[in-house]
Amino acid sequence: MDILLQNFDLVIFLLLAILGYTAGSLAEKRHYRSIIKREKELLKMAVITAEGSFPPSKVKESALVTGSVVVSIDYFKRLLAILRNIFGGRVKSYESLVDRARREAILRMKESAKKQGANMIINMRLETATIGRNANKKKTVGSVEAIAYGTAIIMN
Repeated sequence: MDILLQNFDLVIFLLLAILGYTAGSLAEKRHYRSIIKREKELLKMAVITAEGSFPPSKVKESALVTGSVVVSIDYFKRLLAILRNIFGGRVKSYESLVDRARREAILRMKESAKKQGANMIINMRLETATIGRNANKKKTVGSVEAIAYGTAIIMN
């Protein structure tokens, strides 16, 4: 008991670190569940990365659709990623960050196209960028922005 009282600050720090890591992991899992549910709902909307051409009589309307998102990594996973960078290897927390951002941007683009009554999206492009105060100086990732855009096609 005396050891705990002597190291009370350390105990509080460890408890807060565990709480923060757990809360971040739960939020990430909840976001993945949302993504998977929405991907199933929008599965029938075709997204083609190649340019397409259709007979003019078949296309009723076309419009640019976009979906963008900014996803941030929590501080506790960032700390683990820094440690991983020291020793080398895959940085899974950054991989999941980029994966969630890309999938969310595509879903938002599809949802935008669905609201306009589109049947498909052609010539889809996907871009990602790191953003944050020191993102490009110290090679650290604060947040990732992903934008997906393409041409929504409404067929006759």
